[in-house]
Amino acid sequence: MPGGRYSRDLMAKPVGKAYEYALKALGRQELTESQLAERLVRRGVEEDERAEVIDRLLADGLLDDERFARRYTEDKRELAGWGPERIREALLARGVTRDLVEAALEGEGETEQLRRAVAMLEDRGLRCDSDSERERALRLLVRRGYALELAYEAVRVAERASAEAA
Repeated sequence: MPGGRYSRDLMAKPVGKAYEYALKALGRQELTESQLAERLVRRGVEEDERAEVIDRLLADGLLDDERFARRYTEDKRELAGWGPERIREALLARGVTRDLVEAALEGEGETEQLRRAVAMLEDRGLRCDSDSERERALRLLVRRGYALELAYEAVRVAERASAEAA
């Protein structure tokens, strides 16, 4: 039947292949709009086709930078122990807009950050009872994306806990 064949031919257009590729990529890992666009560029998908694929994925709810930012933030806080600065940098590098990044980071206050930072030091066995251990702890927290002031406070809390335990 000619109508059926015509429909199949439409699906064979590059947009169809690009959409299928995008679905497979999103099935392997959640991506931002920017990351997916970059992958489509590397596959040679033209700008109009990229826009159509991305628009369709956005409309279908399969591509959502806000959801990505929220989940990424939760994962990096809880599983990797990252602080807000490192999360912010990573999300911006993945093409998430600054507004969405800040919204994702809003949910945690300084008290919770301090609790997590101190817990990380405890988990690492850093008692902060010597200058070298305090410096090591401070470097660790700053590398993990905690603000310097908060990292200092976490080291002081860990140092006090070490002194009380002695």
